[in-house]
Amino acid sequence: MLKVHSEPPKPELEAQGMTLLALGFRPFFLSAAYSALFLILIWLGAWSGAYALPTYYGSIGWHSHEMLFGYAVAIIAGFLLTAVRNWTGVTPPTGRPLGLLFLLWLAGRIAPFFESVIPGAAIAIVDLAFLPAVAMGIQPALWQGQQKANRIFVPLLLVMALANLYVHLQSLGFATTAVQGTDAMLYLVAFLITLLGGRVIPFFTEAVIPGHQSKHDNKVEMATVILLSGLVLSQFIYPVAWVTGTLALAIAISQLLRVTGWYSHQIWRIPILWVLFTGMIWLIIGFALIGLASFGITAVNLAKHAITVGGIGVLTYGMMARVALGHTGRAIESSRLINGCFILLNLAAITRVFGPQLLPQQYTMWVHLSGGLWILSFLLFSIIYTPMLIKPRVDGKAG
Repeated sequence: MLKVHSEPPKPELEAQGMTLLALGFRPFFLSAAYSALFLILIWLGAWSGAYALPTYYGSIGWHSHEMLFGYAVAIIAGFLLTAVRNWTGVTPPTGRPLGLLFLLWLAGRIAPFFESVIPGAAIAIVDLAFLPAVAMGIQPALWQGQQKANRIFVPLLLVMALANLYVHLQSLGFATTAVQGTDAMLYLVAFLITLLGGRVIPFFTEAVIPGHQSKHDNKVEMATVILLSGLVLSQFIYPVAWVTGTLALAIAISQLLRVTGWYSHQIWRIPILWVLFTGMIWLIIGFALIGLASFGITAVNLAKHAITVGGIGVLTYGMMARVALGHTGRAIESSRLINGCFILLNLAAITRVFGPQLLPQQYTMWVHLSGGLWILSFLLFSIIYTPMLIKPRVDGKAG
């Protein structure tokens, strides 16, 4: 896998204004946590027929779009706007520019609910602007950094914007590409967190487990990049079931080889570490199920939820928990309550993916149970982490 390098930090610049805008992880992790909570709460009510959702994306389309381009993108933005400073020593947007970025993200979430007064083109423009804006926000710092490999995140964000365009083209009546755009974004998010996971997880494992040495196979790393790139490209150009299935199965194998090389049985003593491993395991399961679903062996809906609820949900949850602790000056050690939340979120994935396969006649129950576990987990996360994210670092440093 392409390595993400760090450089010694240069003198920090104190953000102007509120602590919440001191560094990117603060507003975006906070908004991701609350959006994860409310998006699923809203979705369950609409799915049960209690009320109608905005028609701009369509009912199911709104759910998938907001979980990927709302929740997941908020975490990606928060992580990159924070990590770039560590990688390059150059401070990315903070203060007012960061606040404007956040408001742009928020406007994209709210606008569809006012579709009766806001033209569809305006909804699209507002939502489409965010990912390029983040790319522009991190580009100067990455180009000042000496490690060119880090620059991959700028084109990745722009390709995500292209996937978003595919969705909006259908909403505006110009094409029938929403499914292609949504699937491409699903695999792009998986690509990005796989890329980051390949650096963070082995490094953290070696840092906290004495004597452990993670194994890296350059051929497997390169195969992962090629296979995921091929899968994303196929969704944009011409998605064919057997191509998707073959690539997904190969990705599952490559990820299994990677995670096996990082693994130590001692990870299970450290919840904030094993949650990252379980997120990677869910990605393996998800891609394996996508492969099987493409050949008609299992349901594609359940396979995609293995990647979304399990892979993306669990892994991003663990990353938010870890990054927020470290960047607020706290020891990177999760509380017992958050450890319980790690379990709740994994249970949400298990019930959503495997429950309907065990008792398909109870499908509605499984969806509500999984959604309830997800909501409870993020509710507790929000209660615990909101004070950390809105207050200054406990060690008195900037950020």
